[in-house]
Amino acid sequence: MAFLCAAMFVACGDDDGDFATRPSDGSSSSVCKDCDDESSSSVTPKSSDSETSVSSSSTKSSSSSEYIRVPCNVETDENCFKDDRDGQTYKTVKIGDQVWMAENLNYETDNSFCYNDSAEYCEKYGRLYTWAAAMDSAGIWSTNGKGCGYGKKCDVDSTDSATLVRGVCPEGWHLPSHTEWYILFMAVRASIAGTELKSTSGWYDNGNGTDDFGFSALPAGLMHGVGHYYDEGDFAYFWSSTEGGGDYAYDMYLFSDYNDARLGDDYKDHGFSVRCLKD
Repeated sequence: MAFLCAAMFVACGDDDGDFATRPSDGSSSSVCKDCDDESSSSVTPKSSDSETSVSSSSTKSSSSSEYIRVPCNVETDENCFKDDRDGQTYKTVKIGDQVWMAENLNYETDNSFCYNDSAEYCEKYGRLYTWAAAMDSAGIWSTNGKGCGYGKKCDVDSTDSATLVRGVCPEGWHLPSHTEWYILFMAVRASIAGTELKSTSGWYDNGNGTDDFGFSALPAGLMHGVGHYYDEGDFAYFWSSTEGGGDYAYDMYLFSDYNDARLGDDYKDHGFSVRCLKD
């Protein structure tokens, strides 16, 4: 269940670490539609022309066109980045003042997974990471996320530019804070951010986006407990570097059924996608 606050900063108080509120019953905030009862509200109030209704049908129909990933070439494309750790390349895009990877990270590390444990999904969607893996809890690449994981409160100030959390991202990139996700929402008009951030193919039930800014979010689903995968085609979840407590961390997520993008918090042991942001 997602518990989110309104778009205006004043609605969330002065502490920008409180865009989303964890449920009082201790439950996770947004997790998969098919394995949990879910209710949620937008990160911004919806206007009448941007509302969508949730499909009541349990039958999912595939998009008319299937997404196929075509790796970019750093020699010919200036908006292409190469991760020197494994040689993989990623498209990049500038949105407002931010430069994002336009594809999900696919760097293999401990506690990262391919959807359904199948390499073909990693090729298409990138890997799914627990929050500890996304934060580089082992401290392999940097120290800012060291020791962060499930059941631990690591007190990382991911809003301070001097303490950006590189996490599992390549050198020169970092795991975005939930404040940085919010900035992205504002740049793409928050009330319909989901539509504008989603890819133009691959989403179920006519849930494809317009991808107006080239962010190309794909419905990679999630890992909910080791070996249990849900919501491919329906949902996209992305970790932030901002934690909500020992068991929770903040994330951004998109639905096939909604126009808007949302901020929530979820259990740190879930496997979500990672989008890296340029330092």
